[in-house]
Amino acid sequence: MPLRAPQAPAPALRSVLTALSSPTAVREARTPALLDAQGPVTPELPLPVHVLDRVTAEGVAATRLAGWRFHLRCGDRTVAAAETRLTPDGWTFSHFFEGPYVASTERALRQAESVPQSCQPRLLSVPELYMLTLWLHGDCAADPASGHPAATDLLVPLAPAPPGIAAHRPHRVAELLPVLTDRVTPTRLLGSPA
Repeated sequence: MPLRAPQAPAPALRSVLTALSSPTAVREARTPALLDAQGPVTPELPLPVHVLDRVTAEGVAATRLAGWRFHLRCGDRTVAAAETRLTPDGWTFSHFFEGPYVASTERALRQAESVPQSCQPRLLSVPELYMLTLWLHGDCAADPASGHPAATDLLVPLAPAPPGIAAHRPHRVAELLPVLTDRVTPTRLLGSPA
């Protein structure tokens, strides 16, 4: 499938480039792979990061854009990632990081190339479950900063996924959203007032 990666806002990219050129920002990030990088590090693969705030009674996921994530490449490998966030003054660098979600995102993107329809890759975070998914949005022309997951969009849980949800197994939003909703919805304690 052709992945139609959205273009990140220029100020978001500039904030990452500025942080990469700052020895203090890189050193204080305490990201070993980034500190040990031999050669230039370039931000690639910009993905908008949306947060699942709630699910409406109609089953529609209410999301909001929280930032943009860039994979940081040195030579032929990804060494870390950088994230930006939107502030009242515009896009600003947030932090560098490495860990399982970086490699898992790349794996999910490679896996997504075998899906027959074109889509726009995004990330969808479900903070209550400590879960991150690759969101394959079916509307390639959509504004990457807006929208909500359509029932036919695909969500690919990234590793590590919550117990009982298989990482790297694509799910239609209509299938996975009820599972996530059930897990996020607080249950009433036995004997508590109705």
